[in-house]
Amino acid sequence: MKLLTLATAGATLAFAPAVLPPALYEVTTETSMPHLEENLRYATITEKRCVAAAEPLASAFPVLQHASLKDCHLQQETHDARSASYALICDGGHGTTGNAIWELGDRRATGTLYVKLGGKNMTFSQRVTAVRLGQCGTER
Repeated sequence: MKLLTLATAGATLAFAPAVLPPALYEVTTETSMPHLEENLRYATITEKRCVAAAEPLASAFPVLQHASLKDCHLQQETHDARSASYALICDGGHGTTGNAIWELGDRRATGTLYVKLGGKNMTFSQRVTAVRLGQCGTER
């Protein structure tokens, strides 16, 4: 499911979306904001999550649900068996930019979103690591 189509007339490539396959995962989300004081720079959340249907990696970063990024989305640039990369596209004219890179393994997927907020010299990143534990319904 890597390459969806190859249009010979326009020489454009269209990729199937990179996904997290259905399974039970331990998901760790780490948000880093280097401009804050040391004790406020990092936030980490770990949870077990059942992914019942394939989940697009482009929607796996919780921070993209925040109001300040409501007009932003990740647009896939490349995808192969071991990685996927995205550009952060924001429509609000506020100048926010960024990108995301996923490293894909047999039992682990790790993605990092890098964001520079427009109009400010503030940057932050969010790393999501999903480790496959087994099938859904096998929680202990």
